[in-house]
Amino acid sequence: MIVLQDVCKTYEVGEEIVRALDHASMHVRQGEFVGIIGPSGSGKSTLMNIVGCLDLATSGSYLLDGQPIEDYSETELARIRNKKIGFIFQNFNLITKLSAEENVELPLIYQHLPRRERQERVEMALNRVGLWNRRQHKPTELSGGQQQRVAIARALVTKPSLFLADEPTGNLDSRTSGEIMDIFHELHDQGNTIVLITHDNEVAAQAARRIRIHDGHVTEVAE
Repeated sequence: MIVLQDVCKTYEVGEEIVRALDHASMHVRQGEFVGIIGPSGSGKSTLMNIVGCLDLATSGSYLLDGQPIEDYSETELARIRNKKIGFIFQNFNLITKLSAEENVELPLIYQHLPRRERQERVEMALNRVGLWNRRQHKPTELSGGQQQRVAIARALVTKPSLFLADEPTGNLDSRTSGEIMDIFHELHDQGNTIVLITHDNEVAAQAARRIRIHDGHVTEVAE
């Protein structure tokens, strides 16, 4: 599904060139659960942004479903981000003025789905994370763990084939982190591809395969 080969990503900071990714190569097969582990500033989020088609590499190649990413049009990339990939972020990225239900429904509105289908999908997604009874609550009325569940439901609702999670347990206590990881295991058991980015060795160890990133260099972790 995902093949990165010799990918570099550089930024200019004043007169200095910062190499966020340095000839990084990795692959993720359909249905895999892969943990990407590295400290803060290692290039994890840059890697996620490239895999998630939110940013382009400076050099190197990225094949998504066997097709070079540069061959996709902007319209196709927008469709991939909206339908194929479910994004889950450390800070949840929920809209504070909207209820849990409305936050989850938002990507379906962008897909122009009929209202009845949107309602059915939202109910399914919130039930799946155990929050249908909190659907009218806004993010500020929910705990951190509940907000992350809403974020997962929002990713679930488009029925993506790939979940990209960037530090999904980073702001949560250990018990809540365990509950969130249980949801990822359920998703993986149902055949979904999951790429989970974390600085936490215990979280990464729950993935079937681990990749380490340090100073922009990517290496496979031997079992």
